Amino acid sequence: MSSNLPLILIRGAGDLGSGVAYRLFKAHYPVVMTELEAPTLVRRTVSFGSAMFEGTVQVEGITARCIEASSAAWLALQAAEIPVIDDHEWRNLSPRVVIDARVAKRNIDTAMQDAELVIALGPGFSAGEDCHAVIETNRGHYLGRVIWQGAAEPNTNVPGNMMGMTGDRVLRAPVAGFVEPYAMIGDEIEAGATIAIVNGHPVIAAFTGRLRGLIHPSVHVTQGMKIGDLDPRCVYAHCFTISEKSLAIGGGVLEAILSCGITPLIPTE
Repeated sequence: MSSNLPLILIRGAGDLGSGVAYRLFKAHYPVVMTELEAPTLVRRTVSFGSAMFEGTVQVEGITARCIEASSAAWLALQAAEIPVIDDHEWRNLSPRVVIDARVAKRNIDTAMQDAELVIALGPGFSAGEDCHAVIETNRGHYLGRVIWQGAAEPNTNVPGNMMGMTGDRVLRAPVAGFVEPYAMIGDEIEAGATIAIVNGHPVIAAFTGRLRGLIHPSVHVTQGMKIGDLDPRCVYAHCFTISEKSLAIGGGVLEAILSCGITPLIPTE
């Protein structure tokens, strides 16, 4: 593959990585995404990584397909779909841009030598040391800004405030086991209702809201792990569309790529 092709590799196909992929795909960049074999996605309806479970998935009109790494670059260059591959198989693709969108709040294994341009989302990275640029992911005035030197704001461990709700928005596993859903993503849940069962222990809604995300029932979870997202705004469409936060972060990534002179593949008539 020619090193001049603007192939972009996004590690992590959850809701934030998918917002980035959406922005780049719409701007005509060939995008390949990676995920774990059993990803711990919560906002599955807006995550291209759901293709690891379903084979194919659509998010806002864009199709992602789980395929072998050997065919990923070809599919990405056709500009018709976003290929999703196992995270262990990406290095043979030789992307010009690597984006760490795993949001692990720490650097697992990303290095500046991974590509011509290496971008990381959120805390745990330092631009100029383990990546070229960091994108701010904390809600507020600096969300989506590109940081070329230094780090993003530190992890607060407190979810963003929605109508006065913060920590109660996040559903966590009471014990280890598998999540047995009692509701579907998009359902309106009354305060006190059981949303799911984990190994016989109920997960209870702390307030009335709409279930915006729930982990796949095939994924083994550990005690205290994030398994769901309850939204007090109760807007059905929010459960199936990319969030403003993800799109803002995607805009920051797009700015960083364009400012380095890596231009997209503009389709010809």
